[in-house]
Amino acid sequence: MRHLSIDVPDTEAGRLELMIATSSIERMRGLLGRAALGPRQGMLLPKCGMIHTFGMAYPIDVVYLDRRNRVLKVSPALAPRRMDGHWRARSVLELAAGVAQACGIRPGCALALPGGGGR
Repeated sequence: MRHLSIDVPDTEAGRLELMIATSSIERMRGLLGRAALGPRQGMLLPKCGMIHTFGMAYPIDVVYLDRRNRVLKVSPALAPRRMDGHWRARSVLELAAGVAQACGIRPGCALALPGGGGR
């Protein structure tokens, strides 16, 4: 698993510290079995367009990104035992519930991730 810090554009939120799931096993596991994310932490799931929260104990914000890392959809506070996705998503960013709104992450904005999130 790699780690990355990114600046959040158009906000005073500062930086987010991301874990990047680089293998298919890491993508399948995602946040399962992990403690709740802090307010500046997240997990990036490249090559992913759909997630589930089965087995999780806390809600998360889910941000769907296209191949240029533009936000397609934000699912705020997605509760445990749910499935969600976006047909055009090429990567998914999982954040603690409420962080997407606090950071001003909304459809149409672009995140400064290296390369494309693409499949």
